[in-house]
Amino acid sequence: MALLEVKNLEVCYGVIRALKGINFEVNQGEIVSLIGANGAGKTTTMQSIMGLIPIKSGTVSYDGQVINKIPGHKLVSLGMSQVPEGRRVFQELTVYENLVLGAYAQKDKKRIKDDIDEICTRFPRLGERKKQVAGTLSGGEQQMLAMGRAMMSHPKLLMLDEPSMGLSPLLVDQVFEIIKDYHKSGVTILLVEQNAKKALSISDRAYVLETGSITMEGKASDLLNDESVKKAYLGE
Repeated sequence: MALLEVKNLEVCYGVIRALKGINFEVNQGEIVSLIGANGAGKTTTMQSIMGLIPIKSGTVSYDGQVINKIPGHKLVSLGMSQVPEGRRVFQELTVYENLVLGAYAQKDKKRIKDDIDEICTRFPRLGERKKQVAGTLSGGEQQMLAMGRAMMSHPKLLMLDEPSMGLSPLLVDQVFEIIKDYHKSGVTILLVEQNAKKALSISDRAYVLETGSITMEGKASDLLNDESVKKAYLGE
């Protein structure tokens, strides 16, 4: 069953058609990747799903409900959460304060405390730096904080936009292990990622986005072995 369904989605920036009527779906319990080069429309897709930029035409449905007109902050209460491109933590707030803001839809203070303890267990570096100002963290630590903040809302669907951007190979491996581990807890994941090899290696299915159009789709394992994908995105 599709938890997220995108139909004929078109987004324009002035006269430029950034998304040209794309269709894809993410089924309950899957990891699905959207791969493509810079400028392909991956981040635009994420932002339009979350109601952060206007949709010209088409529909976005979540859990059977059309959500085109629902503002992004209300989607969190429905079970959707996003880790944005570039991390975008609140630089002047502490790690702890960032995590608390991730639970803004929660009212139970004990649950929020328990959730922060769980996040700090999942990300020990955050536990060690709970009182540290987020802007002083390394890029990898800020990525972990952005992920932890998104997890605070207990999402059914977690959407990650370029989680490996700017990270060392070692940290990229750690981040993808965290994504795999979090998926095992029952969370459905939509992953937008330029590192196609890493994305496909942990995904069930994937879509290839090129200049606003989906040009290929299929099992991630099949795309990983596809010659055209290898040449264009895997450096092989």
